[in-house]
Amino acid sequence: MKVMIATLVSSCLIMSHAQAAADWPAPIKALERKGMEVLDSFKAPGGVTGYAALYQQQPVTVYLTADGKQAIIGSMVDSKGEALKQAPVDQLFSNKLWKQLEDSHWISDGNKNAPRIVYMFTDPNCPYCNKLWNDARPWVSSGKVQIRHIMVGIIKSDSMGKAAALMTAKAPEAALYQHEIQHASGGVKPLAQIPKDVRSKLDANYQLMQRFDLFATPVTFYKDSEGKMQKAQGAPSAEMLPKIFGPR
Repeated sequence: MKVMIATLVSSCLIMSHAQAAADWPAPIKALERKGMEVLDSFKAPGGVTGYAALYQQQPVTVYLTADGKQAIIGSMVDSKGEALKQAPVDQLFSNKLWKQLEDSHWISDGNKNAPRIVYMFTDPNCPYCNKLWNDARPWVSSGKVQIRHIMVGIIKSDSMGKAAALMTAKAPEAALYQHEIQHASGGVKPLAQIPKDVRSKLDANYQLMQRFDLFATPVTFYKDSEGKMQKAQGAPSAEMLPKIFGPR
């Protein structure tokens, strides 16, 4: 039977995650032991059960054979050889990665009730981070966007100290604002001694950055019109800004 993409999409419905990880079939459990993080299962065309997973922070789709004894890692294609477009699965991946950003250690910038949230890996000494901070002012000032700066210290020897100073300030958002408007003259004074808990948070942010396979700042994460997480590296062009922050 000819399987069209539209049919594939409509039949790819995410199942409830009531099935605990302990109940996964043996091949899926084996993949978990090898470091794969299984997010959920879903019904794929042809009566096949699929599994959405992450391996080294990269989305992976796994399909279980009918007898439940083997698993196949890869993409399912239709009669035209086109990959199955699994919108619910893509959303599952997106939500998982977005949650990791939510759980990181960040400084807010903008209205807490803003309709759009953007995450940004920020080094206090990064000139491109400062440029993006300035470029974002119309959206932040209008209350349309809140940027959550995931602080890291990787560019200069005092980057970690400056990030720690911002994170330990009595009013971190106000301290970040003051730092950014004085960026050209050095901004915030770095802490000479970084508290252990703050260093742990900064280390965790950097580890998250590495898990996302990122090596420079700024990197901005936002959701597109379909709610899927997208990434922009560096200081975006003027044309790119509305895609990240929405209409002005």
